[in-house]
Amino acid sequence: MHLLLFLVFGFFVGLIARAVMPGTQQMGLVKTTVVGAVGSFIGGLLGNLISGDGLGNVHAAGWIGSVIGAIVLMLILGRNR
Repeated sequence: MHLLLFLVFGFFVGLIARAVMPGTQQMGLVKTTVVGAVGSFIGGLLGNLISGDGLGNVHAAGWIGSVIGAIVLMLILGRNR
């Protein structure tokens, strides 16, 4: 159940990151979910570590870090084309 919620959260983070990034991204549903989930994991982990809270707590630093992580990952993937 946690994996399913993580993927749904990753999808929404990927959608937010795509909306914030300028230009068009040629991504489908699966790639948006994967980029959002991986970026969420990396950014959320760093956001929680910076804020000093535990890794299981959900707060604004984790959400913001998740979106920033997904945007950075999309920038990296966009340069590899």
